[in-house]
Amino acid sequence: MRALRVLRALALRSAAIVALLALWETAPRLGLVDATFLPPVSEVAVAWWELLNDGQLAEHTQASLVRSFGGFGIAVLISVPLGLLIGWYRPVAVLLGPLLEVFRNTAALALLPVFVLLLGIGETSKVSIVVYACVWPILLNTISAVGNADPTLVKLARSMDLSTPRLFQKVILPASVPAIFTGIRLAGAVSILVLVAAEMIGAKAGLGYLINASQFNFAIPQMYAGIVTISAIGLAFNQILVAVERRLSVWRVPS
Repeated sequence: MRALRVLRALALRSAAIVALLALWETAPRLGLVDATFLPPVSEVAVAWWELLNDGQLAEHTQASLVRSFGGFGIAVLISVPLGLLIGWYRPVAVLLGPLLEVFRNTAALALLPVFVLLLGIGETSKVSIVVYACVWPILLNTISAVGNADPTLVKLARSMDLSTPRLFQKVILPASVPAIFTGIRLAGAVSILVLVAAEMIGAKAGLGYLINASQFNFAIPQMYAGIVTISAIGLAFNQILVAVERRLSVWRVPS
C-alpha cells in the first residue's frame, strides 16, 4: 500500500510534465504548429544527445555553471552578513536605505552595457552582473527576516543577558532561515537567467552562447536542447537549496 501511494504521488506530480511533453511531440507532427520552428520533443532529445556525445553540451554547461554559481556564491557571502547588519542596526539602515532603494529598482540587464564597458567582455563582467542581480533578493529578504524576528523571543534572550553574537546565533538566525532561503532560492533562479542573457553578448562559451549561436545558424533542435538544459539546471539547483533549507530548519514544526 505504501508503494502504491508513492507511485500514485509520483504519477500525480509528473502528470503535467508528461502532458506537456506529449503535446510538444504531437502538435508539430499533426501540423498544429510549424515543425521548423517547434520541432517535436523527440528531435530535441536527439539533438541534446548529439551535443552531449561530442562534448559541446558539457563545455557550455561547465562555463555557465562556473559563472553562475561563482556569482551566486559571492552574492550570498555579501548579502547575508550585510542584511543582518542593516536589519539589526537602525543607523546603518537609515544611512544605506536611500542607496539601496536606488539600486534595487535598477534592473540588472539594464546595467549590462555598463558592466561590459567598465569590465570588458571577459569573465569578470559576466560574474559581476550575476553578483549584482543576486544580491538584492537575498539582501532584502535578510533585512526583512531580521526585522520580523519575534520581539518576545528577543526580549527573553536579552533578559538572559545573552551577548549580541549569542543572540544572533540562538534567536535571530534560526528565525530568519526561512525568509533568507526564500531570497536565496530567488537568487538561484536569477543567477541562471541573467547569465544566459549576458552570455548572448560577447561570449564564446556557455549555454546562452549555445542558444544564440544555434538560433543564428538555424539549428533549432540544438537551440531547444540548450533551453531544456537550462531548465533542468534551474530545477535541480532549486531542489538542492530546498534540501539545504530543510536541513537548517529541522527545528520548525511542520504545518
